[in-house]
Amino acid sequence: MELDLIKRVYFMGAGGIGMSALARYFKNRGCAVYGYDKTRTTLTIALETEGILLNYNDDLTALPEGIEEPAEDLLIVYTPAIPKNSVLLNFFKDRGFDLQKRSQVLGLISKGQFCIAVAGTHGKTTTSSVIAHILTDSGFGCTAFLGGIATNYQTNFLLGNNHVVVVEADEYDRSFLTLHPDIAVITSMDADHLDIYGDAAQLHESFYLFAGQLKEKGQLYYREGLPLSNGETYAASETADICAKNIRVENGRFVFDYQQGDFRIDQIEIQLPGRHNVENITASIAVALKLGISPELVKQALRNFKGVKRRFETIVRTESHVYIDDYAHHPEELRACFHAVRELYPEQKLTVVFQPHLFTRTRDFAAGFAEVLSSVDELLLLDIYPARELPLEGINSAYLLDKITLENSAVYTMAEVLDYVGNEKPALLLTVGAGNIDTLVQPLKDIMENA
Repeated sequence: MELDLIKRVYFMGAGGIGMSALARYFKNRGCAVYGYDKTRTTLTIALETEGILLNYNDDLTALPEGIEEPAEDLLIVYTPAIPKNSVLLNFFKDRGFDLQKRSQVLGLISKGQFCIAVAGTHGKTTTSSVIAHILTDSGFGCTAFLGGIATNYQTNFLLGNNHVVVVEADEYDRSFLTLHPDIAVITSMDADHLDIYGDAAQLHESFYLFAGQLKEKGQLYYREGLPLSNGETYAASETADICAKNIRVENGRFVFDYQQGDFRIDQIEIQLPGRHNVENITASIAVALKLGISPELVKQALRNFKGVKRRFETIVRTESHVYIDDYAHHPEELRACFHAVRELYPEQKLTVVFQPHLFTRTRDFAAGFAEVLSSVDELLLLDIYPARELPLEGINSAYLLDKITLENSAVYTMAEVLDYVGNEKPALLLTVGAGNIDTLVQPLKDIMENA
């Protein structure tokens, strides 16, 4: 399909963070954009206000007129999260529509563009958002498809006036293999999505293939320690090709120095906490410098980057209470998040509300989850968020709780979490998870602000 021929686009799963960025892109191109999602959310409401027509019923009566037959100007985009028994999805399949995944459409858009792709089991949303912000704030410009809402812009889509595209390259079901980047960043390769890959070796093989898809004379940056080659390494380590040095906390902010060979940028100040974010930003600086952006403009952009929604987002900060929300849903993400909280608030008792995401992930990483969750001071464990999965016998939050050694831990409902926080008013509260735990953020904010 040729991009210039597309005049109408229908999204199956329009409310997904990646899908919604594509919907905004095609709306900005002047296309008629429609879609379906099972739930009306803050994000889908925002899409509606932007002129994108959405419905929330999985039946044919909700289809816009003119979508009944395939046409060369009509693009149907779907997400694997749509159930296989979906009425709309099977209608499109049975009628012979050419259905495209989000990743295939990103590949189509980035074809012929200068593509910067960020991949990794953790850190890709923050890193791609930082890169897009530096390019935008410095005046260099880019079009960006992000996996989170960038706080500076209150959107997951940025539209530039040049031919540079920043994309978050998703490893789920090998989606990122549709991309052929000019610059690639790989932040991490920890085992995940084992329901798709089977084992870590198969996941690693996909990352090797992705790294091998760089265009001729392309540049790869990858975190030191990953089993990759033919690129430059970065880390908060003296042995990396590109390193963050002298990391410290000053006036509540992380500050560090950047070194690449003999080149150095001193006193880089960032609002994002944690050494993992220092490393994400180090990779982002390398990309910006590769594009010729001046160190002064890079430092200025980083100083005013406010982060990404649900990526270590400080919801409440008063003299007596702090409430932080984060998307972490893998043991290594939780470990990095907890470490960042401890660095910023070393003397405070840490109360964590965690919602496990997927039955298979909970089963596959139960030992890792138990270890890292046992390191907090107080744990309120929610039921597993199933997302696309059906229940697995014996795999639930009680199964995980049995493996946790922390005495002050229990399984709670969402209503019980609100009651507990309302009564106890913890000084340092952290909510973590990738499911619908975000629906607790506003009521918890109201409680903590009035504590």
